Amino acid sequence: MKSLTESFRVATRGKGLTEITREVEQVVSRADIQSGLACVWVRHTSASLVTFENADPSAARDLEAFFERLVPEDAAGFQHTLEGPDDMTSHIRMVLTRTSETIPIQNGTLALGTWQGLFLFEHRRAPHRREIVINVTGQ
Repeated sequence: MKSLTESFRVATRGKGLTEITREVEQVVSRADIQSGLACVWVRHTSASLVTFENADPSAARDLEAFFERLVPEDAAGFQHTLEGPDDMTSHIRMVLTRTSETIPIQNGTLALGTWQGLFLFEHRRAPHRREIVINVTGQ
């Protein structure tokens, strides 16, 4: 059994999806594992990871708009606003999604479907640099 753990940073433009499939595939390639799992983790509480449609950009816009309606920044009653009005709402959006994704590796590549990609979902208004940690394990 082999294992490789690496990390990389992603610069976001603020709220929205940033595809990271290519960067994760590069780590899988360096691991030289034909069959196993890639566990991808984001080390933040106001960003998340999602496996999502990567062929039509309107799908990403619809997801982002849905989260704006689901957890609006102008909602009243939040106490945790130390870093601004999007502070608590970004944490809630992270909890509703995921901070990790586990993707099977088949024949040395991620076993994603035809229209699937892996995305960092930034929940803060301002640009950030997010750290992604990947562990690839298998044979």
